[in-house]
Amino acid sequence: MTETERPLRADARRNREKILASAGELFARLGRDAQMDEIAEHCGLGLGTLYRHFPTKEALLTAIVSRRFSQLTEIARDAEQIEDPGKAFEALLSGYLEAAEGDSAFQRALLGSDERPWGGIDDQKAEIRESVARIIDRAIAADAVRDDLTVADFPVLVTALMSTMYFRPSRTADWRRHLALQLDGIRGRSR
Repeated sequence: MTETERPLRADARRNREKILASAGELFARLGRDAQMDEIAEHCGLGLGTLYRHFPTKEALLTAIVSRRFSQLTEIARDAEQIEDPGKAFEALLSGYLEAAEGDSAFQRALLGSDERPWGGIDDQKAEIRESVARIIDRAIAADAVRDDLTVADFPVLVTALMSTMYFRPSRTADWRRHLALQLDGIRGRSR
């Protein structure tokens, strides 16, 4: 049984949470240049404790991204339960962005290069994609969104808005305003 399979003791859980919080903060600030010893020092734990929880930087990044994808999976499931197909799509897109709003490490991870060491979250990504596809299909059938909207468009929409959130191209840049503009362009004729 590995550490991730058996329940952690309370102190080990606290240490893991400290590591994830510190790593998230440092990765947001420094990107992949953040070093494991810096993360250990930042969270006030020894390097050995850090490596017991996360044997590599990629494992740590994957844990951070996996946690966020778990939350996004729940957002997609909740959006699927919304009866109105157009509102379901809007709830999905806005919920996804609201969840990422305060997490610049996750924003940076999604906006970063294609070299993403996230092999451990393929199932989560697939589940989100399936939910998004069902929501989009329902919205298209109800003429709530354009009929040429595809599941492949969703990550493009998200990263476009997330770039406004992360990079703040001007002092007045507001991702919520850009979300409203995108939704106006996506809505179907019935809206």
